[in-house]
Amino acid sequence: MFALLALLLAALAAVPAAAQGQNIRVALVAEGPVAPGGETTLAFKFAPVSEEWHGYWANPGDAGLPMQLEWDLPEGVSVGEPLYPTPKRLVIDGLMNHIFEGDYAVLLPLRLTEDYAGPDVLQVSVEAFYLACTDQICVPEDAQLQVSIPVGESTASGTEFAAFRSALAPLIDSTARFEQTASLLRLAIPLPAAVDPGEPHVFIANRDLVNYVQAQGFRRNGDWLIAEIPLARTGEQPETVEGIVRLGSGQGLRFVAEAGEVPSGDRVLMARDAELPSLWLLLGGALLGGLILNIMPCVFPILSLKALSLAKAGAGAQEARMEGLAYTAGVILACVALGGAMLALRAAGEQVGWAFQLQEPGVVVALLVLASLITANLLGFFELPGLSISEGSTPRGAFSTGLLAAFVATPCTGPFMAAALGAALLLPAETALLLFAVLGLGLALPFLLLGFIPAFRRLLPKPGAWMETFRKVLAVPMGLTALALVWLVWRIGGVGFALSAMSIAFIATLAAVLFRGRNQRLRGAVTALGAVLMAVGVLASFESPTRAQAETVLASKPFTLAALDEARASGAPVFVYFTADWCVSCKVNERVAIEREATREAFEQAGVTTLRGDWTLRQPEITEFLNAQGVAGVPLYLWYDPGVAEPRQLQQLLGPDSLVTLAREAGPRAARRPEGRVRPLPRQAQR
Repeated sequence: MFALLALLLAALAAVPAAAQGQNIRVALVAEGPVAPGGETTLAFKFAPVSEEWHGYWANPGDAGLPMQLEWDLPEGVSVGEPLYPTPKRLVIDGLMNHIFEGDYAVLLPLRLTEDYAGPDVLQVSVEAFYLACTDQICVPEDAQLQVSIPVGESTASGTEFAAFRSALAPLIDSTARFEQTASLLRLAIPLPAAVDPGEPHVFIANRDLVNYVQAQGFRRNGDWLIAEIPLARTGEQPETVEGIVRLGSGQGLRFVAEAGEVPSGDRVLMARDAELPSLWLLLGGALLGGLILNIMPCVFPILSLKALSLAKAGAGAQEARMEGLAYTAGVILACVALGGAMLALRAAGEQVGWAFQLQEPGVVVALLVLASLITANLLGFFELPGLSISEGSTPRGAFSTGLLAAFVATPCTGPFMAAALGAALLLPAETALLLFAVLGLGLALPFLLLGFIPAFRRLLPKPGAWMETFRKVLAVPMGLTALALVWLVWRIGGVGFALSAMSIAFIATLAAVLFRGRNQRLRGAVTALGAVLMAVGVLASFESPTRAQAETVLASKPFTLAALDEARASGAPVFVYFTADWCVSCKVNERVAIEREATREAFEQAGVTTLRGDWTLRQPEITEFLNAQGVAGVPLYLWYDPGVAEPRQLQQLLGPDSLVTLAREAGPRAARRPEGRVRPLPRQAQR
């Protein structure tokens, strides 16, 4: 009401300007003659006197007025509904307006009855009322218009009307579908998968149905463009929903939607504001997620060794701060670089997510070599730069250690990280990179605090012989990490690939031991030779395995979209989990909650169908599905209740009985499911 009052006051204040002439001139023209029983086209040609003035669409949005027409038609003549070009958006003080800038034309069909017996020339008159506005004032304008139309056979269309029609939004020849939830209007608009929608926007013709200014969300599902638009009101839904979808190219498509089921989208194109937590919450999640990564077995030894080297060096306040800043810079740089590479690959059309580099066999081999070298270093066979106690600590070594710590931490997406990394796929690039930087800050925070807070450094034990013993203890988790990587290279490339990778790791470690203390040039030559051997070994021995699955306690089927649709159509509860052989959190959850006899028994009693998505190697279908769920990596656990459209996304750390409880709750509902459901595979079946 306040907006309308302000509009009215502005219009009244501008009446003297209106008296001096129209700010948007309008003319009425006809395409050509019209025969009895035939049709021709009328056009209202609008031309602003300057570029600051704009007109309005049929639904003007939060403010403005649509064009109103009062016709004076001869007997036997009728005029249809106006057809508009695709409008643009204009937001002023939080109000969304649907406008036209520059010259534009509105077309209307004029029809003549078959029994027309009037004059040979039709005199059609109309009074048009419309609104002309700038960003500051609005002027109500009107025009008395008349056009003479000969009665006779129609002639070929001129170039002017061809241009008018090309600017219109053509009607999609297939019917769209819509449904209303408590807060959203969901639309399924037919749009071939080959058509890139860019950054679309939907203009709804139904007045006061949706919130115009709030962000719209868009997803893809095959040949459907799924739009989710916040409602302005709740209550009885309309019989049909009409509008125009404007694609990123500027092209518009007009649609008519009928009530029906709207599928969920497989791939997120644009997220609504309401789908994303606040930026501060996302930043907090990234910070906490990075902090928790420090307790992972591949990061904790590195952090501990840096803390011990700082304690033994007995550095002063200035040196300690420099160490902390250098380590933090290395961690943040690595996280931003990995995140930026992921965003760049996605922008180029690649389906990748967080820890995408671990889906490349060569990277896994490099990590195995690195883990082997760090393990040998911790056992005291030689000293790696930045991972030495006896040689002390330097800012340069701290920086390289930060790079190393961030790189080896990427296989994990711990608690609090899922929302932040998922949002990074939907946010603008600069905001996404900020999230990756804050993730790195969380990972570097313990060592940064040691550098800047003397009280924390005083808590470190005094240097002594125990340091060498503790250093060897730290070799245990790092050695286990190396063994896990051996298992991983076997899983992704076969036995020959694993033996080749182990040989490369052994040669690299032996060379580091034999050439310790030698000059830098010799060490560089050995490093180059090791890199060549690594490349040759990877190319010669890698095999693309069939990914046959071992026997497991919980029977499951491989995840595909078709398998998910089939499982949901059965009327049974569905549990879907996504894992990877390089994901530490995934393996912990599988041991603790999934691969248990109690879980198997509860699932069998409730008739739960289980689907397993293996993301160890790159799987575009799984990547797209993960993106649609708003996550950037694994683990991901989804529970589909029968008859419920959207799944429940479970927490990333599963308790021992969490799945058992879900299955027991679903038991009574599953007992009433229709016949013909898909039963789980027998226990002995392969996943």
